[in-house]
Amino acid sequence: MTKKMSISTSKTSLVLFLCQIISALDVPLDSKLLEELSQPPTITQQSPKDYIVDPRENIVIQCEAKGKPPPSFSWTRNGTHFDIDKDAQVTMKPNSGTLVINIMNGGKAEAYEGVYQCTARNERGAAISNNIVVRPSRSPLWTKEKLEPNHVREGDSLVLHCRPPVGLPPPIIFWMDNAFQRLPQSERVSQGLNGDLYFSNVQPEDTREDYICYARFNHTQTIQQKQPISVKVFSTKPVTERQPVLLTPTGSTSTKVELRGNVLLLECIAAGLPTPVIRWIKEGGELPANRTFFENFKKTLKIIDVSEADSGNYKCIARNALGSVHHVISVTVKAAPYWITAPRNLVLSPGEDGTLICRANGNPKPSISWLANGVPIAIAPEDPSRKVDGDTIIFSHVQERSSAVYQCNASNEYGYLLANAFVNVLAEPPRILTPANKLYQVIADSPALLDCAYFGSPKPEIEWFKGVKGSILRGNEYIFHDNGTLEIPVAQKNNAGTYTCVARNELGKIQNEVQLEIKDPTMIIKQPEYKVIQRYGQVSFECVIKHDSTLLPTVTWLKDNDELPDDERFLVGKDNLTIMNVTDKDDGTYTCIVNTTLDSVSASAVLTVVAAPPTPAIIYARPNPPFDLELTGQLERSIDLSWLPGDENNSPITSFVIEFEDALHEPGVWRYQTEVPGSQTTAQLKLSPYVNYSFRVIAVNRIGRSQPSEPSEQYLTKSASPDENPANVQGIGSEPDNLVITWEPLKGFQSNGPGLQYKVSWRQKDVDDEWTSVIVANVSKYIVSGTPTFVPYEVKVQALNDLGYAPEPSEVIGHSGEDLPMVAPGNVQVHVINSTLAKVHWDPVPLKSVRGHLQGYKVYYWKVQSLSRRSRRHVEKKILTFRGNKTFGMLPGLEPYSSYKLNVRVVNGKGEGPASPDKVFKTPEGVPSSPSFLKITNPTLDSLTLEWGSPTHPNGVLTSYTLKFQPINNTHELGPLVEIRIPANESSLILKNLNYSTRYKFYFNAQTSVGSGSQITEEAVTIMDEVQPLYPRIRNVTTAAAETYANISWEYEGPDHANFYVEYGVAGSKEDWKKEIVNGSRSFFVLKGLTPGTAYKVRVGAEGLSGFRSSEDVFETGPAMASRQVDIATQGWFIGLMCAVALLILILLIVCFIRRNKGGKYPVKEKEDAHADPEIQPMKEDDGTFGEYSDAEDHKPLKKGSRTPSDRTVKKEDSDDSLVDYGEGVNGQFNEDGSFIGQYSGKKEKEPAEGNESSEAPSPVNAMNSFV
Repeated sequence: MTKKMSISTSKTSLVLFLCQIISALDVPLDSKLLEELSQPPTITQQSPKDYIVDPRENIVIQCEAKGKPPPSFSWTRNGTHFDIDKDAQVTMKPNSGTLVINIMNGGKAEAYEGVYQCTARNERGAAISNNIVVRPSRSPLWTKEKLEPNHVREGDSLVLHCRPPVGLPPPIIFWMDNAFQRLPQSERVSQGLNGDLYFSNVQPEDTREDYICYARFNHTQTIQQKQPISVKVFSTKPVTERQPVLLTPTGSTSTKVELRGNVLLLECIAAGLPTPVIRWIKEGGELPANRTFFENFKKTLKIIDVSEADSGNYKCIARNALGSVHHVISVTVKAAPYWITAPRNLVLSPGEDGTLICRANGNPKPSISWLANGVPIAIAPEDPSRKVDGDTIIFSHVQERSSAVYQCNASNEYGYLLANAFVNVLAEPPRILTPANKLYQVIADSPALLDCAYFGSPKPEIEWFKGVKGSILRGNEYIFHDNGTLEIPVAQKNNAGTYTCVARNELGKIQNEVQLEIKDPTMIIKQPEYKVIQRYGQVSFECVIKHDSTLLPTVTWLKDNDELPDDERFLVGKDNLTIMNVTDKDDGTYTCIVNTTLDSVSASAVLTVVAAPPTPAIIYARPNPPFDLELTGQLERSIDLSWLPGDENNSPITSFVIEFEDALHEPGVWRYQTEVPGSQTTAQLKLSPYVNYSFRVIAVNRIGRSQPSEPSEQYLTKSASPDENPANVQGIGSEPDNLVITWEPLKGFQSNGPGLQYKVSWRQKDVDDEWTSVIVANVSKYIVSGTPTFVPYEVKVQALNDLGYAPEPSEVIGHSGEDLPMVAPGNVQVHVINSTLAKVHWDPVPLKSVRGHLQGYKVYYWKVQSLSRRSRRHVEKKILTFRGNKTFGMLPGLEPYSSYKLNVRVVNGKGEGPASPDKVFKTPEGVPSSPSFLKITNPTLDSLTLEWGSPTHPNGVLTSYTLKFQPINNTHELGPLVEIRIPANESSLILKNLNYSTRYKFYFNAQTSVGSGSQITEEAVTIMDEVQPLYPRIRNVTTAAAETYANISWEYEGPDHANFYVEYGVAGSKEDWKKEIVNGSRSFFVLKGLTPGTAYKVRVGAEGLSGFRSSEDVFETGPAMASRQVDIATQGWFIGLMCAVALLILILLIVCFIRRNKGGKYPVKEKEDAHADPEIQPMKEDDGTFGEYSDAEDHKPLKKGSRTPSDRTVKKEDSDDSLVDYGEGVNGQFNEDGSFIGQYSGKKEKEPAEGNESSEAPSPVNAMNSFV
């Protein structure tokens, strides 16, 4: 009994020993060396385990082996020695172990049934073959039986039994009639897996007397026929419908055992009228995708390549209109043994250590047994260097007598695996296999590879010297490969000379010299140039070269990547190509190729041929399609196709394109086969195996392609093993503990035969590991689980089909899955460059800790607070990614005079690693933004009052404000400029001693210690007398900016019916102003579609007033601020506004009452009667325009020098322009289109007034601006 291997305390020493095992030797594939080295036998070819032979032909039992010296062969039959010399019918092939049993000259195959095993032996050990069970094929005749006619009532079910004779292998069953035509099958009538023919319900058309069951025995190529069965259907009216009943399997449950890797076939056939429909489900799970197929009209469930996970209960449900019935099949998947790690040959030096590992799996778990030279290891001669531990044999301090062939047998009740692996102990002095004095020639600045192929046991050490007595080569300019090759990555002239390779081990030393020559590169110093030439002209292309004097160059000219036409018009000179009498056919690309024995260069130029003077127009068209396609010379890999061309239609046919259709794999899809010149009407076509070909031809001229010809007849090629392996093989892990191997599957016509599968192999790179292989179905992915995190793997995928394997595939390097990095970057340092830019440095993370492909580093940084305001904002983290293994980066766009934090994280394909500790840094002061507003109030004869707001972004500590102003005359000419410096803590200033009735322009900005910020401008006029001036003006333009929009408001004084517009543009830009028309005469507007974080200039104008405009204002968009919840009823401005409205209404009512009592009109009413102000009328809800305003008494509006409606109402239902729309109410804030979101609060508590508030009710828009 095999002991299960486990790691315990008692085996700690064994584990430590395994960790110290030395890698086995690699023997170079040098034919001369292999002939000289001794080697134990290796079985190279043998017959299959279950060998069914044709009893009419000679029996050939294969056994081929190799070894040094050549092995001798012997056989056992049924466990005892088989003496072939005593049987005249049995011979063994010369220099081979293959047996030939002569059956055709009187022998009987049955006499040689049995279990055979071959042994190949030489002085180094003995290898054995599998147990080969030889059985002759059998195709017995049908037993004679009397078949009665079947009389069946219409609608009833019927089963016609086949019961074929038992053959070896089992026969293939099919039903036909007397005319050898297959009987039609459907959902109603179908053949079961046992060969019987089932009728769910019979119909009158089922009446016939020639239901014949045939059995085909493939090995003997014979077909046996059962006697015809007669069925007669009689009708009864009416036909009774019946609910489903299962014909097979019977009962409600059954069981099924299948082996891993096989095809699972489950069947349910039901009777009933109407014909039942079959449906399959798996209880407690899903049917496996991509491996599940339904056959025989869904009566058969087919699952390919089954595994233990496919065990479970499968339910088939048969249903028709009258009801349903079901059956549950309990499936158990067992497994014959399969390799996890098969033992591999070991080549060791005396005194070295090694292991043979034999690991297999199966269900039930297979037992492992070892043999030495074909004898159970328990009774084999003892070897002190050998220790058996379950599935592992450990060798320590081996000697030459330890050479042997070991067999590992893994078996359970479903089968066995047998593998031979030899241990070959060699003691060999060093040998250098590279020829002596070999000459290497390379081009300067190219790599030079100097070979020193070697062998020895123990493995020799290799050293290189330059010159016979030079010093040993070392340094970064050389690369020393494990196979002995010396690489000079960039060879220069001074690297030329003699190099000596020395190989030594404890048994000796040997050296070899090679020569290296460095040559100058070949160059084309004058290349051919693009030419345009008229038809019938002459053209010449130059190709002047420079080359190494010791190399002989050859110059070749090509046209369109093909040879030059065989035409005397083409003249090839030493340095040029000349074309005489140019024609349209000469149009194309001409390439000059210069080849030496070491390098090759090329240059190309295009020749365009244009028409000569115009000639009468000729109608050109695409050619007519070819016709009369004929296939001749049919071979396995080629065929001849001929055709007749169609009409050229005045444009010569330049080529024929041949396409093919594979009716077997891709019916209806035409693919490119080849292209031949237009002068050719035959082609020999290369074919692939296992393809049902048909061909068509397309003619091509300068106008275009013809329609395809009619398809040729079909030609089916024979099957063969695949010629190629899958492309684009990759190994990329999707999880930290797996390796996902993917490839591009072969197309149908590339399979070369039925049963396309793939052998997927992998092993860990740079580790003495063995290939692990698994054969999978025609899929494109295989997942290897339980891998270490992000280690390199060698991967290869080989195609195979029922006829054999494709050539050995090439290996690719992949990686198992990545995991998140474990370590944060260290030593993070920040260097502040200026107020908006900083540079951050960090130490790179060790690649081992990255645990994946290094993609770069991410720097997270965020503003903690402004040093000028000492107020915290919403933390908005910004991320900058630096690709590759960079260790520094720049942080742009910082805000001046602010405190920042940052951390750095390494990034791989899985994600980000841990963050480094937060690093704090501060930016220095910068210049401030413009003051938030500038208002000019209280104009008198010689004074103006200026009020301003501090900059939105001070960017440091404000030191002062600068005010500049100058007068403007009626022609807009500027007067002398006056400058005033104002302390930073001031917010207003009264300018005195001004000229009366004079317009002034003001420029206002703020300063920090760094310098002055951008300025804001405004204009104002001193009054002529104490009466309010009536000239038009727009003042106090203010803005409230969000991320992508801004609310613009202003105050207007002047004639009624002014039509306003807003002009804006990017500050500092020379682009034209953009203009937006204001709807009606409202005093606010919303600018939309602005760019976040951009400074804009804005001004307001009135049309029809001689182009009068306000002064410019500057604002900057930014990120939208979170909504602040303010109770409108508790705000001081709102309470003051309500009081002012109430007082104004009271005064107006008193005036109206007095005037009405006097019976006359008051001036304000006369003015309103003359022209009503649309601004004071309520806004219509549907289109936003102003409608009619109605008073309770005279239905006419009241106005007194204000833009606010005279009744000062705040009812939402009365006016869409209510104060609630502008104020700081609960949940109140402007949205992007300038509307107000929120509701009116009914609170009435008053707040104390602040500062020097004006007693005048503030404008709603100004109130909003102060809020922002």
